Amino acid sequence: MGGGFNTNYREESLISRLESSRQSAWGRQLAQLSDCTEQLAQRLALKLVDAKLIETTNQREVEDQLAHALEELLQAEDFDIQYAISPVRNLVPRPNRISLWVTAFIIEKLIDHRAVVDIYGTDEEIYNVVNGEVTFMIR
Repeated sequence: MGGGFNTNYREESLISRLESSRQSAWGRQLAQLSDCTEQLAQRLALKLVDAKLIETTNQREVEDQLAHALEELLQAEDFDIQYAISPVRNLVPRPNRISLWVTAFIIEKLIDHRAVVDIYGTDEEIYNVVNGEVTFMIR
């Protein structure tokens, strides 16, 4: 006779606590993001232009587009977030999902905006600049 399938309660409990902790941290990040969306968009646009990663004819429009992308992130379902960041998910070892979202937005959508002349640098360089500002504003 075959034995019953035994689940490891300790392992399941640990996995559950880790997942709960991860979800809690993500919720806190989103709450902080909702409090500083406009300021973060301004800082991102300024930093990207100063680092010569984005050439633009109108920095204010870039700020508005970044703010809109951050607002979309706040409203997005988990599936939509995973789908949007999938092209850049493996860019760095332990990525910040907010930084990945903004990086993917810059690479895939902002590049086609009328106020953007061109986007320079590698995906990783863009991510690093974005992540620097995101981690400064959101802990």
